[in-house]
Amino acid sequence: MTSHVHHVTVDCGDAYKLATFWAEVLGASLADDDFPGDPEALVETPGSALLFITVPEPKSTKNRIHFDIQPDDRTRDEEVERLLALGATLVGDHRKPNGRGWATLADPEGNEFCVECSARERALLTGTRLPVTADDVTSAVRLAVAALKEAPAQGWHTRAGTLTWSCWETVEHLSDDLFAYAAQLGPQSPPLDSHVPFHWAARREGGPANAIFADPAAGTAGLLQTLEAGGALLAAMVRTTSPDVRSHHSYGISDAEGFAAMGIVETLVHTHDLAAGLGVDWTPPADLCDRVLARLFPGAPDDSDRWTVLLWSTGRAELPGRERVTSWKWHGAPLDEAPRQ
Repeated sequence: MTSHVHHVTVDCGDAYKLATFWAEVLGASLADDDFPGDPEALVETPGSALLFITVPEPKSTKNRIHFDIQPDDRTRDEEVERLLALGATLVGDHRKPNGRGWATLADPEGNEFCVECSARERALLTGTRLPVTADDVTSAVRLAVAALKEAPAQGWHTRAGTLTWSCWETVEHLSDDLFAYAAQLGPQSPPLDSHVPFHWAARREGGPANAIFADPAAGTAGLLQTLEAGGALLAAMVRTTSPDVRSHHSYGISDAEGFAAMGIVETLVHTHDLAAGLGVDWTPPADLCDRVLARLFPGAPDDSDRWTVLLWSTGRAELPGRERVTSWKWHGAPLDEAPRQ
């Protein structure tokens, strides 16, 4: 048995006020039962939490432990400016002309912390590829569900874009894909030569062969819950599966990151199909498209809009100066390995 860090505790002069600052920094929330004047305040963050406790003595020396902050969707310099506007102060600028380095800031009570380059900036500086993560799976599915919730109640049994399936069937197929990718990573020794043997069957001739179907009585709200659940299952398996694990896919043996990228591509392009059938807007984030293109379509053009390139790579769009794709496969194997089948 081992232990884990439950809280990181910070002594301060005003627990609620300082916790409010850090909640803004981290995009988090204070506990529901925390109020101004309370001697303690809790900020919930992924993995652990920050617990602020009011103490009588002021801060007197440099921190022996400090936080290193890495922005998610901003550059390092943009994040520094945002935090200064929230009330932080710049106490040490270690940023270099070549884009490397960090800035040391202090929170409103003088506790030092550092702001580093974002993961994207680090990748550009080092020439490395940003990995596809479990959080990317969650983000893709949540964005898709949010877009599909805007669809009118009617129209779910019309065709999804150029597919032969209805919009309802396409969501069932997508939910089934996410479930199936999660299931491939589930066994203690995942199969390398076949799918995990769930029973897949179509409800009608020409319909998708699924193991997962939504209960029609639950309506579109229930249908979208199956999509959310499939995404959550895949994200959980990607997050907890060792990067050394390999499992079968019909396009080649893959790893957890590969299955994550597959699930995201399925989500993005099938939501494109659904958006065409339902008449809703759908344009996923360019950086998400870029990460799955780099993982599954490493030879894709890098000089055009990333969403358009992903649609082109999956036979759904034209790309100026390129022949239209009519038959395609993604590269499921880890990029540092040759395909094993």
